[in-house]
Amino acid sequence: MNYYIGVGRLTKNPEIKTLEDGKKVAVISIAINRSYKNKEGVYETDFIDCSVWDMIAEKVYDYCKKGDVISIKGRLESYYEEKDNKKEKKYRIQGEQVSFIQSRSHFKDSEIEEELNA
Repeated sequence: MNYYIGVGRLTKNPEIKTLEDGKKVAVISIAINRSYKNKEGVYETDFIDCSVWDMIAEKVYDYCKKGDVISIKGRLESYYEEKDNKKEKKYRIQGEQVSFIQSRSHFKDSEIEEELNA
């Protein structure tokens, strides 16, 4: 079973693209703090790339901004990206459901920037 659930902060404002076939896609990245501290006593952060499609992409674009907390449910997908004539394997989440948890407006900008740049 390939099922993913993550909760994190958007690292930038969502952008939406309309493909040639008319489908819409938004590629977003969420910052998720790990549940344990490293040797230095700091929580490390993972940055997870996600794609959402059509109506979900439109809602994310309309209602979410950098720093907002969202949850995303979907599946992990691997793909290859060519860079400098080499194929590099990458991963992203294909989002099937997004929940809006908390708006950035609940936090001070300095708190969000500190967390996103950690």
